Amino acid sequence: MSAPPVEPALTRWQLPSPNDADENGFVGVGADLEPGTLLAAYRHGLFPMPFRKQLVGWWSPDPRGILPLDGLIVSRSLRASVRHFEIRIDTAFTEVMRRCGDPMRPHGWINDDFIQAYTRLHELGWAHSIETWRDDELVGGLYGVRIAGLFAGESKFHTVTDASKVAVVATVEWLRASGGTLFDVQWRTEHLATLGAVAIDRSEYLGLVTAAIKPIPDLRQV
Repeated sequence: MSAPPVEPALTRWQLPSPNDADENGFVGVGADLEPGTLLAAYRHGLFPMPFRKQLVGWWSPDPRGILPLDGLIVSRSLRASVRHFEIRIDTAFTEVMRRCGDPMRPHGWINDDFIQAYTRLHELGWAHSIETWRDDELVGGLYGVRIAGLFAGESKFHTVTDASKVAVVATVEWLRASGGTLFDVQWRTEHLATLGAVAIDRSEYLGLVTAAIKPIPDLRQV
């Protein structure tokens, strides 16, 4: 079993309340991407994205997208696809982020500052990549932040049909096997809905986060 994640220095910022968000889920702008700041944000139901390229924006959507671990939908065709991929965890974290942030992808937002920040979180044991490989080639995956029972999914990519969906399936299986309780997907998209994602009120989400981030006895960290 791997060593538990390393708790970084506390953030020096007073983060806003998620309940201060506007109708688009935007809470505010500022602070930094230090490990302590990122962990404080996730623990309070916030997540960052670049704002006007140079700034850090913070979001807390209402409704919030989650994928219930007992509500995963695996179609017959997806179940067949699973057999054609190899799953690896944390073997190519930064590469997964770079592929998710490919500027050729529509709505790409992951810049070098974010890649460096989440790579630091990964090195401390908090951020993880769930990867799909075929013939020893990285063809899909996702990354996110794990705090006890919470996994906050950030982004995913694929270059082969079903590769990112298989990564989602593998993430649910990993969470089920390691005491996870909450798979946050930020927004319920039609794509994620086909896998079982649902939208819940922010207040309900915040309650689930509070319960999920309590330490899990004998949690097996990747």
